[in-house]
Amino acid sequence: MARISGIDLPANKKILIALTYIFGIGLALSGKILNDIGVDPVTKVKDLTEAQVVALREAIKGIDVEGDLRRNIHQNVKRLIDLGTYRGQRHRKNLPVHGQRTKTNARTRRGTRKTVGGGKKKEEAKV
Repeated sequence: MARISGIDLPANKKILIALTYIFGIGLALSGKILNDIGVDPVTKVKDLTEAQVVALREAIKGIDVEGDLRRNIHQNVKRLIDLGTYRGQRHRKNLPVHGQRTKTNARTRRGTRKTVGGGKKKEEAKV
């Protein structure tokens, strides 16, 4: 099992897919990295040689992934909030940031529905 950027890549997956387990590397970037270092994308992770694993580590070293990328994203959001921009206010209020509608939908961002009033109706007493 190859360990790259602190992530154990699954041994039975193709290397093209396994690299996407690293935060910050998608399918397109994974293909580009493999093309640059000359590794066949359909090779299984368990079949990689040590030299190929080292080449992968070197190629990924120049890219912001995992902790560094998460920190950069968090700092960018915090900067928007501190500046008081419109996007920062939307982040602070936990509302969609990119112009989506909120009258309906937006449940993922806003959370479950909040009801006003009694909640469940009481069962009527049978006479």
